[in-house]
Amino acid sequence: MASHEPAVGAQTTENAAAAARPKRVRTGCLTCRERHLKCDEGLPECQNCRKSSRTCKRGVRLNFIDTQVKSPPITPPTQDWDITFQDESREIASEYRGGLGRYAPISQEAEEVPDIKEEALYQFSSGVLNTPTLAPQQLPSLQQSLPAGDLESYPAVSQRRPDNSREQHIHSANNTDSTFTSQTIPPPPLPTYNDSKQTLTPPSEDRGPLDSPEELLFMQVFVEEVGLWMDSLDPYKHFSRLLPFNSLHEPMLLNAFLACGARHLALVNPAYHEDKALHYYDDATTRLLEALQNPNRNTVTCATTAVILNVYEIMSERPLQRMNHIAGARALIKECRWTAKSSGVGAACFWINVGMELLSCIRFNWQVAWDPDLWGVDMDFSREIEYGREEGWTYRLMYIVAKIANFRSSVPRQAESTQHAEQVRLSNRFNEWNRLKDWIDSWNNNVPRTMHPMGYLQPHQTSSKSAFPEVWLIKRTTIVARLFYHTGMCLLAQTHPLLSTRSPDMHELQQSHAHDLCGIVAHVKDRGVASVAIRSLAIAAECLVSRREQEEVLDIFDRIQKETGWRTGFLHKELKEKWGWNNEDQYQQQQQQNIPAPMLPLQSYQFPPSNLPPVPPPPSLKQGPRQGIINPILRSADFSAPTHPYQSHYVAPLHLPPQPQYNQY
Repeated sequence: MASHEPAVGAQTTENAAAAARPKRVRTGCLTCRERHLKCDEGLPECQNCRKSSRTCKRGVRLNFIDTQVKSPPITPPTQDWDITFQDESREIASEYRGGLGRYAPISQEAEEVPDIKEEALYQFSSGVLNTPTLAPQQLPSLQQSLPAGDLESYPAVSQRRPDNSREQHIHSANNTDSTFTSQTIPPPPLPTYNDSKQTLTPPSEDRGPLDSPEELLFMQVFVEEVGLWMDSLDPYKHFSRLLPFNSLHEPMLLNAFLACGARHLALVNPAYHEDKALHYYDDATTRLLEALQNPNRNTVTCATTAVILNVYEIMSERPLQRMNHIAGARALIKECRWTAKSSGVGAACFWINVGMELLSCIRFNWQVAWDPDLWGVDMDFSREIEYGREEGWTYRLMYIVAKIANFRSSVPRQAESTQHAEQVRLSNRFNEWNRLKDWIDSWNNNVPRTMHPMGYLQPHQTSSKSAFPEVWLIKRTTIVARLFYHTGMCLLAQTHPLLSTRSPDMHELQQSHAHDLCGIVAHVKDRGVASVAIRSLAIAAECLVSRREQEEVLDIFDRIQKETGWRTGFLHKELKEKWGWNNEDQYQQQQQQNIPAPMLPLQSYQFPPSNLPPVPPPPSLKQGPRQGIINPILRSADFSAPTHPYQSHYVAPLHLPPQPQYNQY
């Protein structure tokens, strides 16, 4: 018995020492753990960190002790959805010291390359206008299905090609019967939009050329169709020629491009579904929101991506239900300090964003949210612009049209309380109207010869049987500028503070520019100007009084919808109401009265005398546009506003690129 007493005593001593040893804490701070000290778990700072003036780091540190990778359970496949499991434990473990080392190395297996024997035959025609409108709400949007009679142009099955075949990009200009020629687009080369094996883009890393037939097709559609009108005001063609190459190492930018291409393809060809476009859109949006939380982000890439996603939302069937990036793109542009004085991608993003808002304000009678005086446009017409750079003159005209839109939307709803106050108000508005009219006339007189028509034929001189003159303009920027110019003149004729639109001067002014504008749209073959053409045509058509001219305008809208899928039904309804077509008896009465006066040369128009005439009747008795409001979508599109965009994701950047770096793309 005595031989066991020392062992018992030793065990008792060891237990007592273990009991006296401090217990290990599990919720202490990471700072004490790194210093191998016992933490008292005090909050918000423990005693050790307080004494040593150290940062008391809190968090959970994982220890990877037992790691096993098991096969996921088997899920029976269905026809409606497909699901796979992705093991991300290695990526999570790599964030911790020594975590990845506990995993066995991965055996490199050769990636299967699908044997694709299908080729998509993508044909483009030179005269098609298949681009989305630039107003963010209820503007002409493309429809998901085409008329039944046109389904033959969209084959349901692509032809079999040899294995070494590649995507063909064919331009055709054989259609001479219509201004807006048709195009043939194939169905998807591979089925399923829920195939988990089809990844969007790899992580942020450099990659070679696009090697996926699907991605290549969507990018081609964007470059040839969507980017075409986005670059209508950009001499360097950033969206269709430069930025696609930058997107090869920017997945966020690439997915935004692919989303727009897939969306356009779904709108013009019912064989393609919108699910794929939404897939790319959601991925690009997720990446953008994640980037906005990083203060060291690339602000140029974020702003450019938001602008492209804004275009996607405008192309949506119901833009009112999808406005995640309309205000966000404007706020990011302001954050980058992009203005009319910027260059490179900054100028491209600024002008496409401003142009979309301007068309929207013309459509809804809104005031431009971004004050044109803050754009930074050089309005000194005596300062010459480099020859062949008509874009600078177009920017100046957009500034003037924005001022006209603001003047139009600020028409008072009722007269002033006293006759003297009403006289002063009318005098001020009359002077402002004259200033805008002189401004736009001075622009027209100072633009280079290349921005005037190359040809002008009266209707009786053409074989097109059109009621409008054939106005031939060569350069796309010139066409856009002329459409804005005639639109601005029509708006001025509608907003004269002293004369009604039925007065001989205003009537002839409006009719002359409306006919020229309709003549441009009726004969244009450049599909890159459709975004401005549709909205301008709707403004000009309001004043047409001839039944033949009204019917031709509706035929133009029908032709656009038939060939490109644009939805113009609401324009039919609005114009017929303004023309009085809903009451055919009223139309017959107008025809008998023969209201329209004979056309007079535009040069015969003269300003009213400087001395003011007597006060006209109250505005309630005078026809004219309603008073508008500041663009409600973009009113708070600034990160300094209390309710700014990306409210729960935005973190202010630490560094902003200097102004000269805007031309880095």
